Amino acid sequence: MSLLRIYWKGGQKPPVPPPPMSIPLRPPCSHNYIGLVPLSTNNNLRRYIMGTRNNLPTWSGPKYSRRDFLVRSGLVGAGALSLPTLLAACGGGSSTTADTKSLFFENWPGYMDEETVALFAKETGIDFKYTEAFLDNNEYFAKIQPALSQGKTIDPDILAPTFWMAARLIQLGWVQKLDKSSIPNIANLRDDLKNPSWDNGNEYSLPYQTGIAGIAYNQKVTGRELKSVEDLFDPAFKGKIGVLTEMRDTIGLLLMAEGKDITKVDTFDKAANAFDRLEKAKSDGQIRSFTGNEYTKDLSAGNFAACVGWSGDVLQISKDNPDVKFIVPEEGGTSWYDTMVWVKGSENGASVSSWMNYLYDPVNAARLTSFVQYMSPVKGVREELVKLGGESAALAENPLLFPDDATVKRLQTWGGLSEAEETKFDERFSSIVGA
Repeated sequence: MSLLRIYWKGGQKPPVPPPPMSIPLRPPCSHNYIGLVPLSTNNNLRRYIMGTRNNLPTWSGPKYSRRDFLVRSGLVGAGALSLPTLLAACGGGSSTTADTKSLFFENWPGYMDEETVALFAKETGIDFKYTEAFLDNNEYFAKIQPALSQGKTIDPDILAPTFWMAARLIQLGWVQKLDKSSIPNIANLRDDLKNPSWDNGNEYSLPYQTGIAGIAYNQKVTGRELKSVEDLFDPAFKGKIGVLTEMRDTIGLLLMAEGKDITKVDTFDKAANAFDRLEKAKSDGQIRSFTGNEYTKDLSAGNFAACVGWSGDVLQISKDNPDVKFIVPEEGGTSWYDTMVWVKGSENGASVSSWMNYLYDPVNAARLTSFVQYMSPVKGVREELVKLGGESAALAENPLLFPDDATVKRLQTWGGLSEAEETKFDERFSSIVGA
């Protein structure tokens, strides 16, 4: 019997077994392998996997819309699906030469519409291979480390690590400088995403999609509007608070509650008080549980009064449950984003530039936003969504996709951490979550 591997985000097993059609969405942090689902029960996937795919470009992404994923899975971003028969292995070997006009982009599951892939290949004539084997930042790092640390090449030309992992790859010298002169649409990059502290001038990376971590709450349970990080520590909500297992988002909010600028937090000592406060909240019973994406079910059901959550998740579940709200706290929220980086050793620089330039055209970026429903890093997307009409036009008015200037000013993004400091952060956070 053929089997599909199912991954669950955030280090926690799901409250119920994932349904057979639990199709992947891209969540902004890690997944853990939890089991196998018989492929024979996934008839639509079987038809896709076994069907003819002889036409370029190579496509290893899902065939359903993002909304289909939600309906079929019953959760928002519940898991990630590995299709090992479709996904190219990442290992040593020589990269394709530039004159072949080829490109290989390895992305997260459910994070690209098939139309964009096909249109790019048709318009440019580039032999475009697109796969979705990037399931977890640390897992993927371990996969490519043996080759890149020895100066060897890997198969993909472009990867999509989350910003903090992109910073790590840059520090290690495993990615190449972008030829920005061949990416004129880089001018459309949102101002708030320019010149991150770990990649000044965006010399090595460009944002792919972005999102916000703040406070999600069920107003039917809280009985009032929430405004501050301090609301998570209200004794009235004891035992009804959820906290994300994504360390940067959880600790980031606590640090901003202290008045700290997380872009300047580069050592564990600067963040130690936030870890201590989190540990105390857990020992006092204020925190019900640490979760990955599964927090959406508890939030909607009223098991959580409030939790640290992601804007994209609330955008989806609030359609069915208007009591569920999302805020960027008065103290601020964390802005996360996934990037596109050009892998060291790749010789397909012209194709890399063509792809990034294509995605930074507002018309193409809007089509992608309509599918994934994450915040686009590209200026002009809102206007293009309006032109698309229907549900796409409605997205143009959603403040979770297009926050106002006052909200954007309250967002902060972590800077890079050294390898030694990263270890300290991870070990301390793991000791609290697993205690």
